Amino acid sequence: MRRLLHHKLGIILSLAVIGAVALAGASLTSSLASGSTAHTVASPAMPATQLPVPGFTEVAKAVTPAVVNITTSMGDRGHEARGQRDRMRERMEEFFGSPWGPFGSPWGPRMPQDQPEHRRSGMGSGVIVTPDGHIITNNHVIDGARELTVTLPDKREFKGKVIGTDPKTDLALIKVEARDLPYVAWGDSSKLQVGEYVLAVGNPFGLNSTVTLGIVSALGRGRMGITQYEDFIQTDAAINPGNSGGALVNARGELVGINTAIFSQTGGYQGVGFAVPASMAQPVYDSLVKTGKVVRGYLGVGIQEVTQDLAKSFGLTQTQGALVSDVNEDSPAEQAGIKQGDVIIGYQGSSVQDPVALQRSVTRTPIGTKAAVKVARNGNEMDLTVTIGEQPDSTKVAMAEQGSSDHPLAGVAVQELDRQTARELGFTKKTQGVVVMDVEPDSPASQAGLTSGDVIREINRQPVKSLKDYEKITSSLKKDQQVLLLINRKGASLFLTVKV
Repeated sequence: MRRLLHHKLGIILSLAVIGAVALAGASLTSSLASGSTAHTVASPAMPATQLPVPGFTEVAKAVTPAVVNITTSMGDRGHEARGQRDRMRERMEEFFGSPWGPFGSPWGPRMPQDQPEHRRSGMGSGVIVTPDGHIITNNHVIDGARELTVTLPDKREFKGKVIGTDPKTDLALIKVEARDLPYVAWGDSSKLQVGEYVLAVGNPFGLNSTVTLGIVSALGRGRMGITQYEDFIQTDAAINPGNSGGALVNARGELVGINTAIFSQTGGYQGVGFAVPASMAQPVYDSLVKTGKVVRGYLGVGIQEVTQDLAKSFGLTQTQGALVSDVNEDSPAEQAGIKQGDVIIGYQGSSVQDPVALQRSVTRTPIGTKAAVKVARNGNEMDLTVTIGEQPDSTKVAMAEQGSSDHPLAGVAVQELDRQTARELGFTKKTQGVVVMDVEPDSPASQAGLTSGDVIREINRQPVKSLKDYEKITSSLKKDQQVLLLINRKGASLFLTVKV
């Protein structure tokens, strides 16, 4: 979210108090008539009974009955949660301003503190995926809800029960007691191609059974800051506030995604929408149905992108792979011998292109699997075997944010990291290094992302335990020498390359 605020763009979770958002679909049209240059008199318009039938009408007819409207009633917990989000938003807007436009921020409209409880409500969309009433939607649609009311397009209403949620993908599963309901079959999102037609179905602004048409604009979108685990389908099908939890279907009417967010400067539709792919949503659904929670594979490492400068620093010939910035204590990775500074270049016989790809593969690996991991270390490749564990509920985001790596140390002020400073910054007693106290505005370091509060732990793989170590190492650096830093930022380790 910090990156979005920095660029003054809003990634809008498509939930609004006024209505549920759904992607809509339109259909291809064909030529109505062909003119002839040989005639000077225009031909009459084609009779309405002879007009061609648009190509997606059957898909729309099949899908819309299974896309529902979800109305939530917020109790004290939901009200409190929204109040916390409002306070968070106010603090962030105080520093960055509001980039979200007239429809409000991803947290939804502010909730007046004195509003009667029965008026605190929201709306969203959901997709029926089984005839006995299992409905998949977004977690932010039902988060904090005391009561759920599910309304079908035929006006039937049911009370919804939350089966389980997965905030890390912003998905949730609810259930209504009914039989023989219309439903949408799962599709194979891995077979989608850029340029392929897709339809979005939902309830934008409370307008039920809205269908729009678009194409797949991109696949595998990650590092958007929307959810912890991201592998989004990007589409230009219209998504607006209230569309959250709606269906994204292919031309065969199969469910290939759950509409989740838009990327917008105004808060409204601007041609860039995101859907959680079925390849991610279906395993979440299966796990929630069986156990009420989501079980994921766990490696236990912090990882970041390999930039050109980092590749040079680590002796790599290419930028593929995932750089290990941290190894969790007693994790499967530590037990297998993976070390900080390793670059994971292979997993289970396949090459690792980037951190997102590795994260995606590990989380989908069954618990207890002995996974083959290939790492690059000090210019050599090593094959290791890791027994995949179960991801703890409290696991921190493993993806370290990548800052720019083209900045000198000039303009950076540091001081000893004493116990009091460490405590104030939230570090443990074991954290060693020097803390960045100030970065000169508009300096290369500032533009690169180095910030006050960062703790420099290593310089060129040499440990920095004190200010004396820092001064000794930096005094020996040569002009234009590329330097590798290991820093700790709010508990997460991160490598940066700098030029001094």
